[in-house]
Parts: sequence; C-alpha cells; structure tokens
Amino acid sequence: MRKVIITDPPKATLADANALARFGVATVHEALGRVGLAGPHFRPIQDGARVAGTAVTVLSWPGDNLMIHAAIEQCHEGDILVVTTTSESSDGMFGELFATALQHRGVRGLVIAAGVRDVAELREMGFPVWSTAVNAQGTVKATGGAVNVPVRIGNVIVNPGDVIVADDDGVMVVPRSDVAEAITASDAREKKEQSTREAFRRGELGLDIYNLRPVLAEAGVTYLAADES
Repeated sequence: MRKVIITDPPKATLADANALARFGVATVHEALGRVGLAGPHFRPIQDGARVAGTAVTVLSWPGDNLMIHAAIEQCHEGDILVVTTTSESSDGMFGELFATALQHRGVRGLVIAAGVRDVAELREMGFPVWSTAVNAQGTVKATGGAVNVPVRIGNVIVNPGDVIVADDDGVMVVPRSDVAEAITASDAREKKEQSTREAFRRGELGLDIYNLRPVLAEAGVTYLAADES
C-alpha cells in the first residue's frame, strides 16, 4: 500500500450532490440501472437521515484510526468521509470527538466499513453515520495509510470526489463522471413513479400498469376457481 495523502482532488459539485440527496438511494440506484450499492451490511445508526456529499476516502489499518485524524484536515463543506481498512475490522474507529471535528468543517456524514462507538452522542448531535458494526472496542494511532485514494467499500469502488448518497435504505456511490446522468435519470424515474402512484390511488393494478399478465402466462401461471383447484 502506498502511504500517501492526496490533497485537493477534483470533486463533483455540491449542487449536484444536493440534487441526488433529494432523490435518495433507491431511486438513484434504480435510475442508474441497479448499480452502485455498497451492500446491505452498511446500516445507519439513526433513522430518517438522507444525505449526499463528495467523498473523502481513507484507507486505514485495522484497529488504527491514525489516518482518520489525517483525513479531517482534507475535509471541506459538503464532504462525506468514507473509511475502510486493509482487512476486515469491527473495532470502534470513530466516535463523538471525530464527529465534532467534522461537523465544524461542514462534513455531512460518515460511511465506514468498520465499527463506530458513542452512538447515543452521535445521534444527539445529528451526525449521520452508516457503519458495518457498532463496537466500543478502541483503537491505536500508529500505522500509516492513505487519504484520497480509490478504496473499496463493500461491493463498490469509491474514488475521491465521487458522490455518496445515503439514507435509511443504505449507501451508494455515484462516480463523478456519472453524476449528470444520475440526476437526469433519477428525475425521470421520480416522475414515472408519481404517475404510477396516482394510478394505484385510482385503484389500478400493477398487473395492468406494468403489463404483467402476459408475463404470468409465459411463466405458466394459470387462474383456477376455488372449486376447480
């Protein structure tokens, strides 16, 4: 691993991140062709938070949060800190003191492929976190890693400056090069879903709206009256 801190990487705009936050994870994920999800093991420690921001990435050694300290200096308004480790870890690498420092810099949240602690305090201060573990186990500050390099979190690669979208449904990454497409496609999907919602409210069925009756027939599904079954 190259031990390096990359300063001032190119980023998506905050206006674009804000637009994606409005749609949320499920809509953006579907709109882009069902790609980008980090995976179901990234869970929010709070309810109701929906954020999007530009990624500042951290690669740390398990049980060592030295590089989170280094990354805070590289964080700016509208960022989301994304942390992973060189091998699997559930140690509580992040807590209320880190969140206090990040809030001061306008950071919108944390996604971490490891553990967090001080959960009650994090909820009280309104700092959103998505993690793979909650664990009071502490860490050391000893081993060099990297900041603002490509990292893998779960199923996806995150490059610094990509947009992270996170809410109650999980976490996804939108590559910086795909942000404009994601906004356009998400807007179209949202409008389509609103039309479908109105049809459901009128009593129409998904079988007809989505033209699923031929699909049932092709799958060999037949209708029988109860006295015929």
